[in-house]
Amino acid sequence: MAVTAQAGPVAAIGNFDGVHLGHQYLIAETVKLAAEAGAPAGVIVFEPHPRRFFRPQDPPFLLTTSPERTRLLKSYGASEIFTLIFDEAMAALTPEAFVRSVLHEQLGLSGVVTGTEFQFGRARAGDVTMLADLCADVGIAAHRVTPMTNEGAPEKIGSSVVRTALQEGDVRRAEALLGRRWSVEGVVAPGQKLGRTIGFPTANITLGDLVEPRYGVYAVMITVDGADTPGVANFGRRPTVGAPAPLLEAHLFDFDGDLYGKTIRVAFADFIRVERKFDGIDGLKAQIARDCETARRLLAA
Repeated sequence: MAVTAQAGPVAAIGNFDGVHLGHQYLIAETVKLAAEAGAPAGVIVFEPHPRRFFRPQDPPFLLTTSPERTRLLKSYGASEIFTLIFDEAMAALTPEAFVRSVLHEQLGLSGVVTGTEFQFGRARAGDVTMLADLCADVGIAAHRVTPMTNEGAPEKIGSSVVRTALQEGDVRRAEALLGRRWSVEGVVAPGQKLGRTIGFPTANITLGDLVEPRYGVYAVMITVDGADTPGVANFGRRPTVGAPAPLLEAHLFDFDGDLYGKTIRVAFADFIRVERKFDGIDGLKAQIARDCETARRLLAA
């Protein structure tokens, strides 16, 4: 009895930074189309982000690290993640060469899924109409999915909208667009240990190439060793004590343990106040106590 070969993957293509609700919708459509074709569902991403390649001088802007993006993509149904290295050679490919050499010959796709505004190839010369024509020539089915918008508003859900919300400190809006709280993950590094001396020890991590949220104090949930602990966090330059670079400092409520060297995840639940400079340590300590009370109330609600 002959064995029927499985069809090549049906894959969505894009940057998928943040894996927001719009991305999740695109992945869901890809999973559905793949199931109909009897094929695995995949996602094609670029590394580094093309914006970082073309504009290396830009400040940090990513919403997710590459490992976090991969974890999220798989959690939403992508069984295969294809990572394309975005370098000079990739940037120089014509639309025709990209479809033939990458999508067809390298990845062996049976279908590709994009948004309606997708552009590709050298100088972004290709659009969804060209993609459909070029794919047809090599036996790939091209599907276009209308972008998801905010309910009751014409605004398209996109990574740039999420970045703006975070930069304005509106983490609740970011959460609504992502379908989950925005979070950062990092290894706890030794700091000045000032927090410990005033009764509020903190776990310090840097954001690296992730977008910087508004400087200020946030109610957060911190995940350590798989367990969630409520807390309060400050992101900024700590003007009262001075700091050469922005830092995320998270204080875990009712926690007693050594976090140095551990990987933690800090999920932003609510914005409490902007960062400000105090006259001295006593004023800072009193304000942190008030921030803790506010964070407990917000997280309990």
